[in-house]
Amino acid sequence: MFKWCFISIQLLILFPLQAQVNEQAVKQFIADFSSKHQVDKTELTRILSTASYQESIIKKMTKPAEKMPWHRYRRIFMTEERIQSGVAFWQDHLQTLQEVSDVTGVPAEVIVGIIGVETFYGERKGTHKILDALYTLAFAYPKRAKFFKSELEQFLLLSEEEDIEPTEALGSYAGAIGYCQFMPSSYRAYAKSFEKNGTKDLIGSPQDAIASVANYLKVHRWKTGQQIVSKAKVDPNAEPTGRQSLRPKYTLSHFQKMGYSASDISSDRKVTLIQLDLEDDQEYWFGLDNFYVITRYNHSALYAMAVYQLATAIKARI
Repeated sequence: MFKWCFISIQLLILFPLQAQVNEQAVKQFIADFSSKHQVDKTELTRILSTASYQESIIKKMTKPAEKMPWHRYRRIFMTEERIQSGVAFWQDHLQTLQEVSDVTGVPAEVIVGIIGVETFYGERKGTHKILDALYTLAFAYPKRAKFFKSELEQFLLLSEEEDIEPTEALGSYAGAIGYCQFMPSSYRAYAKSFEKNGTKDLIGSPQDAIASVANYLKVHRWKTGQQIVSKAKVDPNAEPTGRQSLRPKYTLSHFQKMGYSASDISSDRKVTLIQLDLEDDQEYWFGLDNFYVITRYNHSALYAMAVYQLATAIKARI
């Protein structure tokens, strides 16, 4: 039941004239949301009328960092500053990380690595109004309008549940929120309260963020104690493999026949082969089940490898 304070007199609120926005879709969203969640249209209309179309968001959606070659992508995250800050974050939250890791089986370094890649340990949570981002993408980005309409719905519900001011909250250009950069649907589904007090604050609480990242990976079937990747040895006459799925699909023996091997993986283990582009060459890695789990957070091999390498570098200094 919504706690929003609704006014009884129906007001005529005109949306800003924005040619890029599908205004009919906005009106239909308001009608559908109001009917589905028993919410007065007036307050919902007022909230959405504060949203603004942002051309910059559309541009960023067409050029995500994950489309970079690996050697450029890696330089963003594998910096001395980010590694040192990761060590400091781990030390500051040592007890929380230990408790969460013990309960979930997710290693502390992986939790820290994800928060480090996502938001530089909470320092860079995003500067876009979440409402602007979701409004723009739901009603002016037809390619993924269905997804972002759903996320806008989830955000409005979330703002009520967690007492977030919907017109002021900041996040990423895609509408991701807080330390973990969860989309609203993921926030509602996977966020955890470390103190078990009912409040799941991923914007202001690093403890809740740590618990929530670990919960996300656990729910997506993290395998405790198992490795994430292994560097592949490549025969000079190795066959081209083509694009591989992120999910491990073939056994190591399949790739051994093509000229790719690893001494620390049994031949019957299922793996995926990851090709990373260097400036003048390529390198190859085998991803195992836990690598795939990290890609559930962001469906990119580059992302998962950045998390793994940052996590490994940080752990080496603890």
